Amino acid sequence: MHPSRRQALLAGLAALLAASGASAQGWPAKPIRLVVPFSAGGANDLMARAAADGASKALGQPIVVDNKPGAGATLGADIVAKSPPDGYTFLVSAAGVISNSMIKKNMPYKDTDLVPVSMIGLAPSVILVPADAPYNNLKEFIAASKAGPGFHWATAGTGSTPHFVEGMLETKYGAKLDLVPYKSGSESITAVLGKQVEATSEASIVALPYLKSGKLKALANTWTTRISAYPQLSTAAEQGFPDVRIAHWAGVHAPHGTPDAVLDKMSAAIDAAMKTPAIAEKLKGMGIEPVGGTRASFVQFVDAERARLGAVVKATGMKDE
Repeated sequence: MHPSRRQALLAGLAALLAASGASAQGWPAKPIRLVVPFSAGGANDLMARAAADGASKALGQPIVVDNKPGAGATLGADIVAKSPPDGYTFLVSAAGVISNSMIKKNMPYKDTDLVPVSMIGLAPSVILVPADAPYNNLKEFIAASKAGPGFHWATAGTGSTPHFVEGMLETKYGAKLDLVPYKSGSESITAVLGKQVEATSEASIVALPYLKSGKLKALANTWTTRISAYPQLSTAAEQGFPDVRIAHWAGVHAPHGTPDAVLDKMSAAIDAAMKTPAIAEKLKGMGIEPVGGTRASFVQFVDAERARLGAVVKATGMKDE
């Protein structure tokens, strides 16, 4: 390459890097959009709004929550994946950002189009049965399912958290369960209440009112720690079923190419929000565990979940045609 051309290329690269650093330094200079790929009022939406409230104070700019539900959360994710990587559009991600590409035949974006920024928090999944069910823990439930023709298990559709819980119970511990897909978790709960099915699992924030009113019975919490607002419920791991492990989590992803300095700043703002006592206590009271953490810890979490959930997809043959 001619020396003058090489010098021009190097100068251009230096200018690009300088511009990137300068834009990150002045970020944010305007409101930030937080796309939630779910309807308002659910666990992910509530976590998103708590994070937006706290992070906006740390960053000094409004963070606008924009609900874009549809297509198993791929609609909202696709919007963010195709947005400019300028630090002004982020996705509130959930397990689907990991599992959708494993189970869906056609995806509008690639996994690499989105990069992890920060964990917000999680709502452990709770295995629910009718209040008068004869079993009181996971061991009794699995044994009862094996003793007869099996149980009907409600899900919120292919690839939903209850679908993964069913897959773990069946492939790891031999539970005999028949999937009954509904359109939403609320429909699944109604089916358990009406005894059209024997069981389902649902986010702690949804399950707790039914447990506290005695309308449903909980057999186990499917995360690694007990629920702060309902500590009397043991985890599946404590009951001897460590492979039944999943939660309804919410994190933040950004379009690939967003400057690292911006990602670090956003991650730190969300971490600070989750460590704000008023926000943390409010979330815990609803059944949500605030997490926060660094970009690195969230990348590690996403990678581990991808490997774990991928194994469940392979073992069950889970596909969304």
